[in-house]
Amino acid sequence: MPYSTTKLAAISAGLSALVAMSSHAGPEQAPALDADASDPVKLGWMEGFPPPQNKLIGQPDSNYFSFPKLRWTVCHFRELLPTKQVSRGLGAPIPLPVAPEDKGIDYVTFTPIGSDTKMTWKDSLAANYTDGILVLHQGEIVYERYFGALREDGKHGAMSMTKSMTGLLAEILVAEGTLDENAKVVTIVPELEGSAFGDATVRQVMDMTTALRYSENYADPNADIWVYSAAASPLPKPADYTGPRGYYEYLQTVQKEGTHGEAFGYKTINTDALGWILARTTNKDVATLLSERLWRKIGAEQDGYMTVDSTGTPFAGGGLSAGLRDLGRIGQLVLNGGELNGEEIFPVEAVENIRSGGDKAAFAKAGYKALEGGSYRGMWWIFHNPHGAFAARGVHGQTIYIDPTAEMVIVRFASHPKAKNAAIDPTSLPAFQALAEYLMAKNATPEQPEE
Repeated sequence: MPYSTTKLAAISAGLSALVAMSSHAGPEQAPALDADASDPVKLGWMEGFPPPQNKLIGQPDSNYFSFPKLRWTVCHFRELLPTKQVSRGLGAPIPLPVAPEDKGIDYVTFTPIGSDTKMTWKDSLAANYTDGILVLHQGEIVYERYFGALREDGKHGAMSMTKSMTGLLAEILVAEGTLDENAKVVTIVPELEGSAFGDATVRQVMDMTTALRYSENYADPNADIWVYSAAASPLPKPADYTGPRGYYEYLQTVQKEGTHGEAFGYKTINTDALGWILARTTNKDVATLLSERLWRKIGAEQDGYMTVDSTGTPFAGGGLSAGLRDLGRIGQLVLNGGELNGEEIFPVEAVENIRSGGDKAAFAKAGYKALEGGSYRGMWWIFHNPHGAFAARGVHGQTIYIDPTAEMVIVRFASHPKAKNAAIDPTSLPAFQALAEYLMAKNATPEQPEE
């Protein structure tokens, strides 16, 4: 298939290629527009009835995820791609407690990694092209802001934070005894017997220590990522297309290279395989499981939705879009060890297993400079810092950052022009730590004078 055709298919595939770019994208040029100049509202994308031709974003355009269009697209995926609902059910939302606004947060200062110049929290939001940010402290909202195309009743692409939702579901099933983390994948999904996944364990898939012959070299028109993305596209295939159709067919073609368990390799197809494992274990797809096990339990305000392939399979590795506060509810539930208002939503062991971390030596081989000493467990990123922080992360700046020591949850949606978190971490990670320390200091109990 010609390169131009596969690239178009890739971009139309529910962003299959893009969610993996955090560690594998090629060189990128500095953006011409800052956060204010690239604001999709100010630029007038999709405004008017109909919008002017030069302001249209839609199919079959192959560039709807190019900057600055992506700043509109991340809030409107379901207008471009087929999706499946993640239902919140019919019950009333459970309100998130709101503390008095803490105006001091905007003026918290920190020094970005590699810089000698201090930056304020407020300035960091624009620097990272933030679309929405929520801070929970001790279970209460202490800070909430929206920018660009995102409003409080809107939804935003979670990108690879979807992986952490899929991983959390797997950890819940493991903790409940429904899923055996030591089982070989082939015993659950026999169709994967001839693939690289067949002789891997469920845990190796969950922690991405599988040995896969899979290239995500975006400069190579014959790289596996383009074949994968063409297979995943929900749009009609070209008449001469002979490749796999859908995530499941593609996964059966992946071959092994190396030994499972030796090295961490961040590859989206691991999450797609895990989604298949979950579906076979429960007889429910990932979107349905997210609804039944989480969205309907947390008192969500809004339904979520997931992009799907041409067979209706939800994109387990990056297809979720959701509201900011609902992901805040998920983060708080995880921080609370699966408990909500005195009720166990899932076993605390699921969170304890994530927080225990993965194989540090295997993770180190991936060479993440900003995450040295970290690990990956259950499709969550574990920092192993003094606060015990861990996170769900996605390209272009998406994160659910959980700091157990500070009793803090940060959810950020963003549309940074660079996909890789390596461009964002030098600002974000010290900002999150500084905010944690600020909140802890502010809420510290003053010492009582001795009698």
